[in-house]
Amino acid sequence: VQLQASGGGLVQAGDSLRLSCVASGRTFSGYSVAWFRQAPGKERQFVAGIFRTGGTTIYADSVKGRFTISRDNAKNTVYLQMNSLKPEDTAVYYCAASSRIIYSSIGVPSAYEQWGQGTLVTVSS
Repeated sequence: VQLQASGGGLVQAGDSLRLSCVASGRTFSGYSVAWFRQAPGKERQFVAGIFRTGGTTIYADSVKGRFTISRDNAKNTVYLQMNSLKPEDTAVYYCAASSRIIYSSIGVPSAYEQWGQGTLVTVSS
């Protein structure tokens, strides 16, 4: 499966953005999907994930209550709704997919086989 992330932009603190990750090539419903982010000079960080079965979601503590991950398998798309954005949310956001990930590995970048190209989110104060 190939992934295409979009929806980033420049916003002010407190604003909202919705990122999209569109998959092509295979049935998306068989993949667990996560969003990661990477700020300049920092390691890639897990943000949120949604499992292929049951739709269970998991979030990093730093975004819990502000971000929501969801999927529309009919559209082969996973979304990341980001509300109450903060300057520290500024980063390049990547979506990643795996057909075989387990719960304990949802936040591990090396566990994913496919990555999108990233979309930049900049939050000004």
